[in-house]
Amino acid sequence: MGTLGKTREAPRKPSHGCRAAPKTRLEAKPASSPCPSHPSLAQITQFRMMVSLGHLAKGASLDDLIDSCVQSFDADGNLCRSNQLLQVMLTMHRILISSAELLQKVITLYKDALAKNSPGLCLKICYFVRYWITEFWIMFKMDTSLAHTMEEFQELVKANGEELHSRLIDTTQINARDWSRKLTQRIKSNTSKKRKVSLLFDHLEPEELSEHLTYLEFKSFRRISFSDYQNYLVNSCVKENPTMERSIALCNGISQWVQLMVLSRPTPQLRAEVFIKFIQVAQKLHQLQNFNTLMAVIGGLCHSSISRLKETSSHVPHEINKVLGEMTELLSSCRNYDNYRRAYGECTHFKIPILGVHLKDLISLYEAMPDYLEEGKVNVHKLLALYNHINELVQLQEVAPPLEANKDLVHLLTLSLDLYYTEDEIYELSYAREPRNHKAPSVFKNYDHDQDGYISQEEFEKIAASFPFSFCVMDKDREGLISRDEITAYFMRASSIYSKLGLGFPHNFQETTYLKPTFCDNCAGFLWGVIKQGYRCKDCGMNCHKQCKDLVVFECKKRAKNSTAPTENSTSVGPTSNLCSLGAKDLLHGNKYPESR
Repeated sequence: MGTLGKTREAPRKPSHGCRAAPKTRLEAKPASSPCPSHPSLAQITQFRMMVSLGHLAKGASLDDLIDSCVQSFDADGNLCRSNQLLQVMLTMHRILISSAELLQKVITLYKDALAKNSPGLCLKICYFVRYWITEFWIMFKMDTSLAHTMEEFQELVKANGEELHSRLIDTTQINARDWSRKLTQRIKSNTSKKRKVSLLFDHLEPEELSEHLTYLEFKSFRRISFSDYQNYLVNSCVKENPTMERSIALCNGISQWVQLMVLSRPTPQLRAEVFIKFIQVAQKLHQLQNFNTLMAVIGGLCHSSISRLKETSSHVPHEINKVLGEMTELLSSCRNYDNYRRAYGECTHFKIPILGVHLKDLISLYEAMPDYLEEGKVNVHKLLALYNHINELVQLQEVAPPLEANKDLVHLLTLSLDLYYTEDEIYELSYAREPRNHKAPSVFKNYDHDQDGYISQEEFEKIAASFPFSFCVMDKDREGLISRDEITAYFMRASSIYSKLGLGFPHNFQETTYLKPTFCDNCAGFLWGVIKQGYRCKDCGMNCHKQCKDLVVFECKKRAKNSTAPTENSTSVGPTSNLCSLGAKDLLHGNKYPESR
């Protein structure tokens, strides 16, 4: 990947607001790459589990699976065989039936054992339920139907006077402190270092900033549980899934914060310095193997509100743009994120994946394989494949990041990322920094003869005569002269209204999923995202961002039906349309992940 594997510091320049403090952090080194010819850990794990399941791996009825789980325990409650079937069954059953329905089947099995006077089987059933409560207690806390069904089971056991059985299926222990400890555990933070911090983080080195972003990202990522992934599969979106919603909101917040930090600087030179600093942050994030935040940062820098800043980009050195190009290529959706998958697969130890890509894989796997095989047998292979995919993500939560964090900085950074701006507000700020002059230059060339930056009201009326009505009030200061900024705003407003009313440049835009890297024909910015990255005119093939389609000033050149224009898929991609761009706010409503730009 060229410069991606090593730190490339940009030439140091005098800073105007991005002053750096001495380095105090330790750098995380990328892990060595495993031999590509060896099978992955997930493949090895799946093979071993298939072997351990024996004949069940080829398919089995739901009752047979439940019976096998119950028979995993001996008379003393110890596991007499591998717990892999138990793990797969208890984590993945919800794609087949609800937890309450599964427990109801167990209750039926318990009643049959009572009727057959089989106390040994009754005891094993209770051991199975105890294992379920112990390992997956969060289900009994969050699922109301399951909790009610458990109460029915407890009443049945008490009615039969089985004290031991009642103790085994007792759920009151869930409220004990040691049961909830797992949820409240935190990764290590450093509270001994007291320091002055700035809301704009002018004094933070890129390394320190990347570490604190990684700290926040890991805290958010490790909260996502097996149950959350289950809910995602069942509902096909993250709606009403708070932990995933928070993760997506953090990703959106970082991407938006990057844009605002660049746009907050008043001059192109200062904006370029912030841009360079975030490229250096991205390099550190890559070294830390934090791909999710890396995608958020690069997505923010590639957003059209930033990429359209030509004056700013003129101050960015060539080597920085080269690094940005390499990062963009690394995270490109081309060939189903082939470059990212290769880099991710070569990483070992601590790493944070791009959640949206892996959720997309999860949904694709879920839809590609049937739930049942012939004769109504459960597709155990599907359950196992989904379990391994989720388990691989969950296991990453156990590897602590190689860094420490300052609590004050974490708190301040969290506050900064919580600031919310709409897309329109960000674009207004972008155009305020560097206005786009479509017709204003030629207007001033023809009418501003003394080159003082103003034209008269009479001269403006000659220009406006070509429009059927006025779009905005000119000469706000009522001095009889109209400034360059005022007439620029006039033509921007005219372009937008003409497009919306179909009076000017009627393109037939449709939301589109691009299968290769594509740039906006209006602002030249990258069309970023996993799916539905932008809009394509069905008639002329023009590509643009969602925010740019109403600002297009090029007239549609309708093509013949046999045109050779590119034809990327412009339809929804089914279940994967539920899937981090970097902005992933639409996923919160079950639309897509990432957000179309």
